[in-house]
Amino acid sequence: MFKKKEELDYAKVDTIIGKETSFNGQFNGKGILRIDGKIIGEVIQNGDIIVGETGIVEANIKGRHITVSGIVKGNIEASGLLQLLSTAKVYGDIKIYKLSIDDGAIFKGCCEMIREEKTIEKEESKKVV
Repeated sequence: MFKKKEELDYAKVDTIIGKETSFNGQFNGKGILRIDGKIIGEVIQNGDIIVGETGIVEANIKGRHITVSGIVKGNIEASGLLQLLSTAKVYGDIKIYKLSIDDGAIFKGCCEMIREEKTIEKEESKKVV
């Protein structure tokens, strides 16, 4: 599915929001973000995002490859693959390059497929300051 260099390496997670942790506001980061706690607001990650089974995200999410096995209430924009695992519950619109939904996952919203993989950095560099 991914080229060798694009595979997610879960052992190299840069930031973890733990089960007992909650965050309210705009979260910006680089690398791999794993959410096992709760985030309310907005998540913009220049990299990959993993929402664990205990993760609850009430926010719009932007990232490269996004894997969800918890709950997301908000819109998702993935420049690469959006993967909804069997325990995932997503309530919001998605704009993605690739999509994978496992049996048992719940998705309620609209889906827009983008033609080519775009990174957040490329989109940001196109904006005129």
